[in-house]
Amino acid sequence: MKKLLSVFLSFLMVVSLSACRPNEEGSTESETTEEETTEETSEETTAAEYSFKVWCADNVVDLTKSQLDKFATDHPEYALTFTVEAVGENDAATSMITDVEAGADIYSFAQDQLARLVQSNALAKPGVKASETINAENDASGIAAATFDKELWAYPLTSDNGYFMYYDKSVISEEHLGDLTAILEDCVAANKTFAFEGTTSAWYIASLFFGTGCVSEWNMNGTDIVSYNDTFNSEEGLIAAKGLKEIVTSPAFTSSSGADAFSANPAAAVLVSGTWAYSDVEAVLGDNLGAAELPSFTVDGNTYHMGSFSGNKLIGVKPQTDAEKAAVASQIALYLTGEECQSERFDAVAWGPSNKKAADSDAVKANPALVALAAQNEYGVPQGQYPGAWWDIGKAIGSAIFELGADSTDDDLKGVLQSYSDSLASLLTVDPEVARAWTVIGSVQGGDWSEDIEMVEDPEGTWTTADLDLKAGEEFKVRQGKSWDANLGSDGADGANFVVEEDGTYQIQLVVGDDWTAGTVELIKK
Repeated sequence: MKKLLSVFLSFLMVVSLSACRPNEEGSTESETTEEETTEETSEETTAAEYSFKVWCADNVVDLTKSQLDKFATDHPEYALTFTVEAVGENDAATSMITDVEAGADIYSFAQDQLARLVQSNALAKPGVKASETINAENDASGIAAATFDKELWAYPLTSDNGYFMYYDKSVISEEHLGDLTAILEDCVAANKTFAFEGTTSAWYIASLFFGTGCVSEWNMNGTDIVSYNDTFNSEEGLIAAKGLKEIVTSPAFTSSSGADAFSANPAAAVLVSGTWAYSDVEAVLGDNLGAAELPSFTVDGNTYHMGSFSGNKLIGVKPQTDAEKAAVASQIALYLTGEECQSERFDAVAWGPSNKKAADSDAVKANPALVALAAQNEYGVPQGQYPGAWWDIGKAIGSAIFELGADSTDDDLKGVLQSYSDSLASLLTVDPEVARAWTVIGSVQGGDWSEDIEMVEDPEGTWTTADLDLKAGEEFKVRQGKSWDANLGSDGADGANFVVEEDGTYQIQLVVGDDWTAGTVELIKK
């Protein structure tokens, strides 16, 4: 037995020695066959290669590139390349819906576009584990914004698309902040304005109606209306109309949401706007800058807190035919919307995080605008999808009340709400010719973006206005069906306004085919 053991040990020593040999420096190295070396080298250098097109807002393009580079470095198991393009949240959905295949693999968009993107098969649902992460790490508004038909379809990116009140501390006393009437009186006493888009934007006007419990909810199939539930024309709506009347008939009222209201003449003491205006407002007001939730208004002895739209930016992932690429895209979306990246975006451009840990940082909690927005969001209504025509119909409530003036009666206000309700009903029975026709809308011809200028089709696909006397600086867009669902600006679909460069007599001409987003607009000087 001992002899057999001795032989066996000797054999092991020979095997061990033969497996190692001295190198030129005298150390030992493992001896492998050429076949083994080839296999190991292949395993070390082969990684799954994926290319991704990413769309994001222009002001975060460079930051997004650096974040994606870090993700690639942290995941050497993949060979990743990225093309990052500046396509804003308001434009991304239209571009994706127009051509999903040519669209981005990963893109940011505004939450009110979620339903359109789902119905256009432009979104891949997050998987089970990704959904668990989203639900665990984000605030309630972010999760709600990313949910359609009780399922998660996107990744929350921000929780900051809403509005609140900026105010001049030297004019508005702190004890008046919760009382609309007292604030308006402070503004009048100081010969300052109360800047609120009460005649020019349904987005802001809705705050009074939401404050009394009214709803305007729309079930859309793309741009088609399936059904809606709107209670603005009601007893609660009448209360809201009275509150709106107090604002728009006040001597202090001016219809604006821009930071320049604080440097106008007369200057604003109050501005209802969002986080995007913070740096400009701070530059004007300095230490006098205050930010707070919207106030309450009193009608017939009862008090109602003004509501608001609340909104989020989201990241979407396009469906992929390659299952592993789809999984990697989901990982990237989770990373871009995670605590680290959201914190970096706050530091760079002050976007409000939806990630709970990022939002809990001292820096975020010290930002006056985000603190005010968070307080107002307690009264906010998540912004869903609305038909484009609703925005014009809704803002007409404010302009009509403004025209009626301070002496308007309850019956007058009921008439305004009935007209609003009738206009909504007409959306379900739009004349096909009106729905197809293109028009011009803007500040041209003395307009205030409330009346469309007719265009005539001749020949087919070419739409032209009559001769128009235009002034330098006037702005316009062209749109179809008197709705914002299909509109063209200077840089394409949903683009920036066209601006008239010099005074003159012009025709505005549109040439458009089946793909309206490829339409071209020309100013023809006579």
